[in-house]
Amino acid sequence: MSRTPRSILLRGAAGLTLAGAVHALTFAPGPLPDWALAITQILMLAIAARVTLTAPSATQAWLRAWLFGFATYAVGLYWLFISMHRYGDLAAPLAVAGVLALSAFLALFPATASALTRRYVPLTAGATPLGRLSSTLAWAALWAAFEWLRAVLLTGFPWLNIGYAQVDSPIAGWAPILGVHGMAFVAAFAAAAIASLWQPSRKKAMDSRQALAAGVAVALAAVGWPLSRIDWSSPTGDPLNVRLIQGNIEQSQKFDPALLEQSLVRHLEMTALPPAPGVPAPQLVILPETVMPVFQDQLDPRIWDAWRGVAARGNMTIAMGVPLHDRVNGRDRYTNSVVGFDGNTPVQQLLTGSTAMRYDKRHLVPWGEYVPPGFHWFVDMLNIPLGDFDRGAPRQTPFAVGGQHIAFNICYEDLFGPDLLPALQPGANGEPGATILVNVSNLGWFGNSWALRQHLQIGRLRTMETARPMLTATNTGITAAIDAKGHVAAQLAPLQPGVLPVSVQGMTGLTPYARFGDKLALALMGLILIAAIGGHRKARPAN
Repeated sequence: MSRTPRSILLRGAAGLTLAGAVHALTFAPGPLPDWALAITQILMLAIAARVTLTAPSATQAWLRAWLFGFATYAVGLYWLFISMHRYGDLAAPLAVAGVLALSAFLALFPATASALTRRYVPLTAGATPLGRLSSTLAWAALWAAFEWLRAVLLTGFPWLNIGYAQVDSPIAGWAPILGVHGMAFVAAFAAAAIASLWQPSRKKAMDSRQALAAGVAVALAAVGWPLSRIDWSSPTGDPLNVRLIQGNIEQSQKFDPALLEQSLVRHLEMTALPPAPGVPAPQLVILPETVMPVFQDQLDPRIWDAWRGVAARGNMTIAMGVPLHDRVNGRDRYTNSVVGFDGNTPVQQLLTGSTAMRYDKRHLVPWGEYVPPGFHWFVDMLNIPLGDFDRGAPRQTPFAVGGQHIAFNICYEDLFGPDLLPALQPGANGEPGATILVNVSNLGWFGNSWALRQHLQIGRLRTMETARPMLTATNTGITAAIDAKGHVAAQLAPLQPGVLPVSVQGMTGLTPYARFGDKLALALMGLILIAAIGGHRKARPAN
């Protein structure tokens, strides 16, 4: 019995949904083994490329890519339900609706990219080798370009950019040059090239010339391997001995006033621990985001004096996440910040937030750290404390400790590669650029979910782009040290309290990506689209 058009449509929708769901598993180790992440992603993207490039119309291409993207984001971002329902007190149906609504919105980006490709550079059955190459290049360039657009539109949400799944593949060698969006282009091109090899008819043998796109894609990906062997930065100064603190305070307890003292005592004791035998004493101790869950001027001065005393006895600098309240030009200012201090820092500076070492978060989380216009009704439904902050300056002076210069970022700021680059440049007053990057965060909002491992993958890619080591100090995990090549040198198990002593070598020198940001990748995509559309018109078979 022949299948009806409706049954074919349902089977196709189910297949795309499954492919998108499997694609979501490739963004962090865990659901799939490490070695399978990059390969599985390319295969799932190849399915999306095939069904969109050969769709009957641009509208069909849009619908198919939207379904693939919706499944990817709904599965890959499931952990947002935990933050909204378990910790934000939002009713379960509304939390599910929130995740699905965000996924539906994010899926618009790959859907639009695929529809434009199908409209202007379709992959037709009779396409010449040059025509196939044009189609695959255009699909990849548009997909990657819309990944970039997703990272900047409405403050951006670039989580699950396809480049992150390629951290351990040869494609990662392009990170210091083209960044994550350039990696996304290479990955999408490889997938589309595989898709171009499939034949619409089993009766027709594949002409070897039709493998042109696949050959170019393999060569482009393979070039990443020698690029990854290049040392884009060089050591500077002596290694810095650092202690990373993971307090593992349950999110439901973190902002409970009755448990504030218990949390502070735990972190104070972990900071003051003597080093283990054979481990150097820390020069710098780093604690997670909002270790102090109240504004600094709400604390008894004796608490700050106790912290200053620990720093003095250990002859070390302490850097911790704390919400700050100060007054600037006669107005109250509230920031999500990191402050650094040692035994010589006056308590009054700690109380007023006027320490010499201070970083204020600049890329705030919508609804969590600032309220977009017209959405106060939604925020009022959530139980999220400390939810309306001011932004920090684009470039802030790195912390100088032990001859190294440390640039902090907070929470999901490390998703935005261009935002980290100003700190690498020398300052206006001549101070050196950052030699070490540090992310402090509190992923306790998301429980023991994929978010923790996805975030670590993101941090690894930032080190490849900048050729700088990165330390991550988190409340519940994953606390880790990542070297300048993206390798995890040490880490703590999630959801357990612990301290991680590490010795970090600072690095200097600028990668091409650090100098130009996303400009190189965007220029490449633009040139490819111009050439692909023009080449496709010339390569169209005669009627």
